[in-house]
Amino acid sequence: MGGMTASPGRRVLLAAPRGYCAGVDRAVIAVEKALEQYGAPIYVRHEIVHNKYVVQTLEKKGAIFVEQTAEVPEGSIVMFSAHGVAPVVHDEAAAGKLATIDATCPLVTKVHKEAVRFAGEDFDILLIGHEGHEEVIGTSGEAPDHITLVDGPEDVAKVEVRDPSKVVWLSQTTLSVDETMETVDALKEKFPQLISPPSDDICYATQNRQLAVKQMGAEADLVIVVGSRNSSNSKRLVEVAKLAGARDAYLVDFADEIEEGWLDGVTTVGVTSGASVPEVLVEQVLEWLSQRGFEDVEIVKAAEESITFSLPKELRRDLRAEAAALVAERTAEK
Repeated sequence: MGGMTASPGRRVLLAAPRGYCAGVDRAVIAVEKALEQYGAPIYVRHEIVHNKYVVQTLEKKGAIFVEQTAEVPEGSIVMFSAHGVAPVVHDEAAAGKLATIDATCPLVTKVHKEAVRFAGEDFDILLIGHEGHEEVIGTSGEAPDHITLVDGPEDVAKVEVRDPSKVVWLSQTTLSVDETMETVDALKEKFPQLISPPSDDICYATQNRQLAVKQMGAEADLVIVVGSRNSSNSKRLVEVAKLAGARDAYLVDFADEIEEGWLDGVTTVGVTSGASVPEVLVEQVLEWLSQRGFEDVEIVKAAEESITFSLPKELRRDLRAEAAALVAERTAEK
């Protein structure tokens, strides 16, 4: 091979939409705004969004990430991540005299409300999702006695309910659409009276990013998904790419994780990013590819996105004063 000039036929397909969804954008801005308004430290219970770079960047600005509410010192401000939390976590925060900012994605909150409503009507709720994922823990916590986790179609056989005429399914918002429907179909075979949630509970961003990857994967020899290992929706994009016909698909956090060997015999590379990934990381991947002759970039557009969510209302209040008042109250009680 002589030099690194763009060879004929070498191209990059860039998925649209990709990257930040409205819920992630809102959560990340909420941490930045809280730091600006109230100063460091702002404690965040669980990674605000599942992206390594975002977490590292916010840590540098003064955010402190904890796994348990108990790790947050009394009288501090704690923020709940985009994935949502169980009601018990709100109680823990109140008991620890913490001022809270809830950055739960509004689409996740909608699923929580449905869980509460169906539990109130005494339905058995079959929650489709991945065991141990924060979103699943949060949703399950809304009605633990009524919710059974179903982790994929292979889980359906062991599901038991009290009354097959009072069963509904809900799902983690970031799953693959196909995988969820496969599980729903298997559940419907077992429970013909299974009710579906009132609206499409797989979030618009999950759906759109997968649509774009399906179109792209059909034409790409190699698909690079920018995203972190613990990001459910990013991992799904890799699976969707392979199912769509891509010969290979890999998940990378940063451009320097791409291996030269992946380009062997490749003329078309598809690039996309998960819903918690800043665009700068995608730009670095495109730069890496262009240095290796992949300079021709075509956009593969699957949908228009214009959804935005307003910031958490707590950012309009003086939370430092509220936190201090909570501590003062306790001292006065003693």
